[in-house]
Amino acid sequence: MEAGGYLINIPGVPSYVTYSWLAMIILVVFALIVRRSLNLVPRGVQNFFETVVEALYNLCEETIGHHWARAHFPLIGTLGLYILICNYMGLIPGFDSPTANINTTAACAIPVFFATHYYGLRVHGVKYINHFLGPIRSVFALPLMIMMFFIELIGHLVRPLTLSVRLFGNMVAKHILLIVLGILAPAVVPVVILGLGVLVGLVQAFVFVLLSAMYLAGAVEEAH
Repeated sequence: MEAGGYLINIPGVPSYVTYSWLAMIILVVFALIVRRSLNLVPRGVQNFFETVVEALYNLCEETIGHHWARAHFPLIGTLGLYILICNYMGLIPGFDSPTANINTTAACAIPVFFATHYYGLRVHGVKYINHFLGPIRSVFALPLMIMMFFIELIGHLVRPLTLSVRLFGNMVAKHILLIVLGILAPAVVPVVILGLGVLVGLVQAFVFVLLSAMYLAGAVEEAH
């Protein structure tokens, strides 16, 4: 679908940027609504968001550990909610899914890359280099250490690429599949298509935040 076919179209602004802004506005509005109606016994919107936030926090705690969960949760929680909203936007007729564009997914992956190495250096200092030298560190294993350094360096550099391309590729594939199935069986498959889209959007958001949490956990743990 071309930009002109979307319900919200700002001249000169790509559709993925427009709907990225919309996703951010939705999150801010819901946050303000929940903040103004906080109750000791949650209900309605507060109950839903507390369930989602608690699930994301538990993911951080189980992956990164209790000590670092609070430090990393703002990044992981924001990415999880933002990507989930963006994924589901593509299920609304006339709306665009920002995560079906590589620019959006790269913008989510690059901060994870920088945060990983920032916390690695903050926790370990110069010893963070040990994460790149492999399990054997001695003068006799110097050639192996050099080889492991370049292997690990390449592995870390491609992480933002794999994070962004995985999410982007799966969301584009989902859109193509939904369009094809909708054309082939428009009277039978719509409900099934919608269910598939909801499942794919949830799984892809979960995979992104899980991998991000694992990268952060690997940076702050001790090198062995």
